[in-house]
Amino acid sequence: MINFIPAQVSHLDAVVALEQGTFPDDAISRRSFRRFIDAPSADFYVAVDADESVQGYTVLLYRNSTNLARLYALVLAPSRQGMGYGRKLLQWAEHLADERHCLFLRTEMATSNQRAEQLFRGEGFRLIELREAYYPPSSGQSTDALVMQKLLPRYELGDDSGVGATDEYVPMLTQTTEFTCGPASLLMAMDYFDRPSTDPAAEELEIWREATTIYMTSGHGGCGPHGLARAAYNRGLSARVEVNTDSPLFIESVRQVQKKDVMQRIQAADMNFLQAQGVPINVRDYTLELLKEDLANGALVMALISTYQFDGVRAPHWVLICAADDDFVYINDPDYDTLPWESSTQRQYLPIPIATFNKAFGYGGRKQKAAVVLQAIK
Repeated sequence: MINFIPAQVSHLDAVVALEQGTFPDDAISRRSFRRFIDAPSADFYVAVDADESVQGYTVLLYRNSTNLARLYALVLAPSRQGMGYGRKLLQWAEHLADERHCLFLRTEMATSNQRAEQLFRGEGFRLIELREAYYPPSSGQSTDALVMQKLLPRYELGDDSGVGATDEYVPMLTQTTEFTCGPASLLMAMDYFDRPSTDPAAEELEIWREATTIYMTSGHGGCGPHGLARAAYNRGLSARVEVNTDSPLFIESVRQVQKKDVMQRIQAADMNFLQAQGVPINVRDYTLELLKEDLANGALVMALISTYQFDGVRAPHWVLICAADDDFVYINDPDYDTLPWESSTQRQYLPIPIATFNKAFGYGGRKQKAAVVLQAIK
C-alpha cells in the first residue's frame, strides 16, 4: 500500500538518491527539491509505504499566467515498478493539477523511454511535439524528447451542478476558413436547435457574407454581433444582442476614414433591421451572472473573445458557449489551430476557467464586449 503525502525536508535524502539513480546524467539537484517543498508555484509529493519509506515522488510546476501545469518529475523505485503504482502516481499528479483548475498537464520524456510513453498514452496523453537533442549527452550523444499533453477537466452530461446544454452535447463544427468562426458558431447553434443546415460549408460562407461588418488591419473582415444576430433571425432562431457600448464596435481596428465609415453604415443598417423586427439590443455589461441565467433558460451564447489569454496573440474570435458551472465556462471552439487544443473532440465543451474567461471576454483596448444570445423560437 502506497500513500501520497507532501514532501518534507526529511524526505530529501531518499528523493535525491532515487533521482540520481534514475537520471545520472540529468538529475534534479537537492537544492531544487528543497525549493519545491515551499514554492507556491509547485506541488511536490512523495509516495511512501507503510513504514514511511520513500518509494517515489512527483513534482508539478505552475505559471500564474497560464492554465498549463508541467509535470516536471515522476519517479518510482525500481522495486515498485510493474505493480500499477506508476499509474496511481500519475493519476495523483493529474488530481493535483486539476485541483488548481489547470486545463492541461504537459510533460517531457526521452524518446527511448517506451515504458513511460506507453503509460502516458494509456492515461490519455497525446504527443504534441518532438524536441531534438533535449536531454544532455549520454555516452557522447544527446537524446530527443517527446512532449506529451492531456486536457484535464471534461464536462460530463447529466452533471446537475451546471447550467446550459447539460443533457445533450451541442454538436461540434470546425470552421473551414480562418475568418468564419462566427458563422461556424451559429451553424452549431442551428444544429442544436433542430434547424441544421443541409450544406454547412456553403452556408458558412453565406452567413459570413451577410454578417461581415468588421475590417481588420489586414486580410478578410470578420462578423459583428448585429450581423450575426440578423443572420440567426433570418434562419428561424430567436436572437438577442448584448454589447457594452452603443458606439460603433471595433472602429479602432482600422485607420482609414473610408473603412470606418463603411463599418458604421453596415452596423447601423443591421441595427435598424433588428429593431424593426423586434430583436432586442441590450447595451450593458453582460456579466457571468446574466450569462448563466440565459444558459439556465435554454439559450446558447455566441461570445467574441480575445485569444490573447490562450496563445499570446490579440485576435478576435467567436466561440459558442454551451454550459457553465461554478468553476468553468464550457465552449465549442470552431477554430482548428488558433487555440492550443489538439483535436475537435477537445474543442467540444472545452472548459475555460472563469477567471480566464472574464479576461478573454472582450476585445480591443476599450474591452468592447459582444455576445449574441440564441434560442429556438417557441
